[in-house]
Amino acid sequence: MSIKKVYIIRHGQTDFNQQGIVQGSGVDSNLNEVGQQQAAMFFQKYKDLPFDKVYTSTLKRSIQSVQGFLDLGIPHEQHAGINEINWGHREGQRITPEEDAYYHHILQTWCEGNTSVCIEGGESPDLVTARQRPFIDLILSRPEEKTILICMHGRAMRILLSNLLHYPLRCMDEFLHQNLCLYQLDFTGSMFVVKKYCDTSHLKENAQELDSLQQLRTN
Repeated sequence: MSIKKVYIIRHGQTDFNQQGIVQGSGVDSNLNEVGQQQAAMFFQKYKDLPFDKVYTSTLKRSIQSVQGFLDLGIPHEQHAGINEINWGHREGQRITPEEDAYYHHILQTWCEGNTSVCIEGGESPDLVTARQRPFIDLILSRPEEKTILICMHGRAMRILLSNLLHYPLRCMDEFLHQNLCLYQLDFTGSMFVVKKYCDTSHLKENAQELDSLQQLRTN
């Protein structure tokens, strides 16, 4: 029998996401109109779940993505340990072909198992793991919180899922993500089991409305 249900979502869309600009932990962007609509759709789908606690990073885009739940009065904690990875000198910069080549080189380095290598001026997956570990210990130390919602960021989410499910970090890209996707994990007391994998069914119910918003922002 599951003793804890953990819902993990990535934040909704920002203008930086749409424009191909690197965010990371040093860029505190807001949700754009599409991101706000994604957040509203997720809330509409899951508002009746009895969440005992909402956990977010300290960045605005993660907090704004769960504002509907906070407005219900559900207890909320912010933790810098689940902030996005620090992408170093590239944060706030548009991805050029040269930058993209370096980015893919770093990803390949990590996929080869060299997860202690930092991106220039930023963090490595090992460093993110180290700051996430106290957060993992915290949520596992609270069995009274039987159903929790965690809102965070793409690369940090991949690292957290790897750590919760005991995957080597070199395999973290196996965990796909997109804006306002959901992973649901059940903790049995000794291990986590994946119940939903990069689920976006809550967005597809209103896909036409989202597509219209996307078109308006690109025209």
